[in-house]
Amino acid sequence: MQIPEGLRFTENHEWVRLEGKGITVGISDYAQDALGDIVYVDLPDIGRSLEAGEVFAEVESTKSVNDVYAPVSGVVTEVNEPLLETPELVNSDPYGAGWFVSISPADAANLDDLMDADAYRVFTED
Repeated sequence: MQIPEGLRFTENHEWVRLEGKGITVGISDYAQDALGDIVYVDLPDIGRSLEAGEVFAEVESTKSVNDVYAPVSGVVTEVNEPLLETPELVNSDPYGAGWFVSISPADAANLDDLMDADAYRVFTED
């Protein structure tokens, strides 16, 4: 299982990468592995305001349907359109081509509340 350094993670298995003043969000390798083959991804509209903990996307796999939660409050600035046609990118490249959205966070300091790679590694071992 991959847990790249430099990312932040939530207890719901979303990852966050700080990029300039924005963040990119996806689901972790751990989450995609638990879900199995992903067959559908529903993404939010650009410009949507999100509150931390709010459901913003849905992932359907051969096993189940799961919600994806906003790691911080902010506004969606970009969505990964290729996921709509090729949802299996989440399985093959969860930290790269399988990203979900970019968000302009209301307060980037809230990222400090998320787990770093070491803490997430311990969290997933329980």
